[in-house]
Amino acid sequence: MTVSDDPRGTAALLVDSRGRYLLHLRDANKRICDPGTWSIPGGNREGAESSREAVERELLEETGLVVPLEEFTVVDSRGPDGVKGRIRVYLGTWDGDADHLPCTEGIMFRHFDAGTIPYLTMCPWTKEVIDLHRAQAPALALALALAPVPVQACAGGQARLNVVGVHLHLEQDGKVLLGLRHPDSSYAAMTHHFLAGHCEQESAVACLVREAQEEAGITVDPADVELAHVVHVMDHPGGQPRMQLVFRARQWIGTPQVREPDCCVSWGWWSADALPDPIVPYARAAIDGMRAGRLYTEMGW
Repeated sequence: MTVSDDPRGTAALLVDSRGRYLLHLRDANKRICDPGTWSIPGGNREGAESSREAVERELLEETGLVVPLEEFTVVDSRGPDGVKGRIRVYLGTWDGDADHLPCTEGIMFRHFDAGTIPYLTMCPWTKEVIDLHRAQAPALALALALAPVPVQACAGGQARLNVVGVHLHLEQDGKVLLGLRHPDSSYAAMTHHFLAGHCEQESAVACLVREAQEEAGITVDPADVELAHVVHVMDHPGGQPRMQLVFRARQWIGTPQVREPDCCVSWGWWSADALPDPIVPYARAAIDGMRAGRLYTEMGW
């Protein structure tokens, strides 16, 4: 592609490790594109600039940031005169404090989680970009979670791999399915938890389907499953790091039954506003994260 073929507009979608988006509140009552809306940093190419050169320059001018960026998507936009245009959007990560950014244009910068986005006055194409990122993020998170990569050096300088756990999130009439674990259970005795298991020689979704049938007599079609949240957890310093994948099933067949009484003594539906006590801490964190629209939580690090 030549520079002349590049879209004139550029923008940078920056996401932090909590899944929050860095947004820029644009001036109102000015003859600019999308006045008074929350958008993302960016601007038009100048002279013979490429889109990448332009977005890096605009990001530096507007925020003072220099971060690695990768091409993400191209969206349509409209200028102040209603003229159609196109914007090439780049994706990057940044975990800093938005309040400390310089604001050379517009009103302010803020981080917002996905659950807050629908309640903001959003620039239309920015909302389209965030929706696209949210749709693609579960697949990206799953690929990272399952990759057999050492995540942390432990005592003696040896790296350790993650244990991968899978969890089924079922919701019915606004209530979440949780099981009460057996009092003799080696983990979380007499504590409420998701239907869950560890990956064996199988994919995460295959494990989920198997565990649902074995533990509760529930039939789940893999096509009806989507990744809803990831909790990267370590129970204590130097402990085994675990990547806990929580999958949501949009539909299922069967009524939960106690099929493994030595593991689980009962199943129940609980309001997310009144979860039972005790409950496995990372299960509560995952439910809170899903309600807030986040994809990822860290605990114990």
